[in-house]
Amino acid sequence: MSDFDSKNPPPSLPAWLGHARKLVRRLPTEPPSWCAARALDRLLWPKLDAGQRAALQGRVVELELIECGLRLRLRLGPKGFQAVLGHTGAAAVTIRARNDALWRLLRGQDDADRLFFDRALVMEGDTEYGLVLKNTLDAIGPLLPELSGPVPWGARR
Repeated sequence: MSDFDSKNPPPSLPAWLGHARKLVRRLPTEPPSWCAARALDRLLWPKLDAGQRAALQGRVVELELIECGLRLRLRLGPKGFQAVLGHTGAAAVTIRARNDALWRLLRGQDDADRLFFDRALVMEGDTEYGLVLKNTLDAIGPLLPELSGPVPWGARR
């Protein structure tokens, strides 16, 4: 069991954010998952070779941003990423991440292994598939270029 889970936010959250988080957790996952799938089609799909696509295809990955309670359910299909409707199919891997940790990982500012050891990123489920996913993302490098201006989601620079 991790230091945090989908029902219990980190203790450092303000009370109002805890209430907002409960509301967000009750919303359907399809709209944000669809948006994430479209973003990954542009950012990640072109970087995957045929072997990586085959290794990752067909399995459901659930991503939860801890502080805000946002959940995404995605699957890699033969032509790109797909939002997984409702709770169709159990997730092969569930990844829970602090908002700032995920942002740093996407920007290449932090290493996934360090985030796992710091408990800022927790992966549960099929260990073998999770390692294939992690190693593929490590090999590709940062998904987001260095940006100037404000950092979203309260992420720290």
